[in-house]
Formats: sequence, C-alpha cells, structure tokens
Amino acid sequence: MIPRYSLPEMAAVWSEQRKLATWKEVEALVLEGWSKEGVVPSSAAAAVRSAPDVDVAAWKAREETTGHDLAAFIDVVAGTMSTDARWLHYGLTSSDILDTAQGVIMNAAGELLLRRVTSLLAVVKAKAVLHRDTVMVGRTHGIWAEPTTFGMKLATWVFEIDRDRQRLERATAAVSVGKISGAVGTYALVPPSIEEHVCTALGLSIEPASSQITHRDRHAEFVGTLALIGASLERFATELRHLQRSEVAEVREAFGGSQKGSSAMPHKRNPIAAENVTGLARLLRGYATASLENVALWHERDISHSSVERVVLPDACLILDFALDRMTTLIDGLVVDAQRMAENLDATRGLVFSQAVLLALIEDQHMSRDDAYRIVQRNALAAWDEGGHLRDKLVADQAVDLTPQRIDQCFDVDRLLGNVAVVFDRLDRLEA
Repeated sequence: MIPRYSLPEMAAVWSEQRKLATWKEVEALVLEGWSKEGVVPSSAAAAVRSAPDVDVAAWKAREETTGHDLAAFIDVVAGTMSTDARWLHYGLTSSDILDTAQGVIMNAAGELLLRRVTSLLAVVKAKAVLHRDTVMVGRTHGIWAEPTTFGMKLATWVFEIDRDRQRLERATAAVSVGKISGAVGTYALVPPSIEEHVCTALGLSIEPASSQITHRDRHAEFVGTLALIGASLERFATELRHLQRSEVAEVREAFGGSQKGSSAMPHKRNPIAAENVTGLARLLRGYATASLENVALWHERDISHSSVERVVLPDACLILDFALDRMTTLIDGLVVDAQRMAENLDATRGLVFSQAVLLALIEDQHMSRDDAYRIVQRNALAAWDEGGHLRDKLVADQAVDLTPQRIDQCFDVDRLLGNVAVVFDRLDRLEA
C-alpha cells in the first residue's frame, strides 16, 4: 500500500522485517519441538534465536540466486548461525513456515483492526447519545419522510459497528491458525507433537486437516469481513456526504484554520474525508473478490494464490486500518448544525406528518384507508406544489372532520418520537 494510506502500527505488522522475524521464530520453535522429541540438540533452537536478525537486503540478494524467498531466508540464517545450522528447517516444507507465520501476522493485524473498530464504536455511540433529541428530517429515497433525530440515525450505525466487531472477531480467529505437517499434510516426516508445540507457543489454532497449506476459505472470510466493514463505513460516509451538501447543510466535517477546500474556489469546504472512505471501500470489495478466487487451488496446493496474497492481505488490512481511523476522526470532530436541521424540518411545510393525519382519519372518522389516504395526499400535494402548510390545507378541507386539538396532535413531533427511548435503552446496554 502506498504510504499515503498506511498508518505506522499496521505498516509495522506487515513489514518485511516483521515477516522475517516471525519466520525465524517459527523455525526456532520447530527446533525446540524436535529437541523435546530427542532428535535435535537443545542448542539448535538457541542458535537460531541468537543469530542476527535477517538483513532484508541480504535476503533479497540471495533470492535473486535461489528464485525462492523461503529458501533464500534459510540460506541467510544458516550462514549466520554459529552452530547447528544443519538442523535448520529440518523435516519442513516452505508452507509450514509461511502459513504459520502468516497466521501470526494476520492475528496481529486482526487485533489491531478490532481496536480500531471498538474505538469507532465508542465515538459514534457518544455522538448518538449527545444528539438523542436533535430533531431532523428523516429521508427515504432522498425525499422527506418522517421526523427522526440525528442520534437515532447514529444509533443504527452503532449497532452495525458492533455486528462488524463480532464478525471481525470470528474472522480473526479463523485465520489465526498454523500447520507444521509436511509437504502434503500427512506428518510423514514431522510428528504432530511438533505442530502442537509451535502453534501453542504462538497462540494459534491448528489446521485440523491441512494439505500443504492452511486453507484459503479462511483468508477469504477474513478479507470478506474487512470488505463488509468497509461497506459499513461507506454507508456512513455516503450519509455524511449527503448531509453536507450545500442545499442540506445539516452537518459538516471539521475544517482546519489553514486548510484549503479547493485550489480555485476559496469558499469550498468539501467532504473529503467521507469521499476518501467511500473510495477505499471500493478497493476492499475488489480484494474480497480476489480472495474468493484464491480458495480453489490444484490438489494439495499450487501457488496461484501467492502473488494475490502478497498484495491483498497487507493492503486490505492497511486500507481498513486507515479508513477506520479516518472515520473515527471524522465523527469525533463532526459539526452538527441543529438549527439548520430544525429549519429544514420546518421547510417541509408539515408534509412529514402526513401519516399521522392518515391514521387519525382512519381512527376518528372511521374512513377506509384508501379514502383517508386520498384526502391526505390531495392536501399534501397541494401544499407541496402550491405552497402553504399541510395543517392549514387540512383545516380548510370540508372532508376532514378532526378537531383543531386532534390536528395539532398529528403535527406534534414529540409525540412521533416518543418511543425512540427504547432504542437508546438498547444502546445503553451495548458495550463500547
């Protein structure tokens, strides 16, 4: 991933130095396991650990000769070991190291993303509670619907983020696996006890029936989950972009004192963070598709998945990490214009209360639903097309026989929002 969208902590998780160090640790743990079996001297694992960190440049130079990254790694490490170099990689195939180390790295990436998701949940929840009673127009199909509150809108986001968190927990567990089972997974030349020792020490589960690899449905689930979280972020970002449009102007992103919204138009304050998150979500969906195509490999394995994973796994984690951080900052600094929300609600000329009137006619005047609907619709369209307030149109309509008090009740926003409390009771019980 390009540096622009890479944050330091996640970049460190996926760095080549971290990968090589993890490979080295797996090799050392394997030798510890062999030592317990009485096959390899106890000094062998210590010799691996005491060997200097693998120099990335030296490793890449060796790969130019070997044409194989893991074989090059083994050569470099063996060349720096003071003793017992002959035992390095004993009984193993490359994927024993590669996939087990990748399980460690993906676990670390998943845990970091879980912290990001939890931070976003806490910020959105706090903002939802703050704006629990900030009344605004609800919109469906982009058209005025009924009143809601900004806090209610955010509450739907909170519960979605919590579902994302649960999905990510499951997906992280799914990829946190290792295998030390040999060339085709039969433990022909390495006993299961070695695998158990290594995976236990690394905090990984064991692939119960590996081939030469851990199976890529796990990776597809993980990247698919990242894409789904990205889709959630895109939903939030799309809403914020709409609410920032000049004609709506109900919220806006924080804008720095020296910031420039446009190189040409000084008045501009563009929704750049929300637009950025929208674009990153598109990348994640593409990576999810590539990960699904990695599931089907030939026989016990081929390497058609390898080139894909070298790009998709780190980039997907880096992209989502960046997007989560950016959305958290966006929500935390979001400027909410409650007065503008009230003005926009008033600008509907009462149309958002049409259903309440419909139900009153059914209940009080015993009208059929269709008759009541046609009366309210006629007056609503007149208010929309000709101007004036829906309430005044209804009062003047001889077909409407509701008392002024009953009509006023229909246009009481507090009455329509009286049951919103149940959502916030549920929100209170949700752990941020």
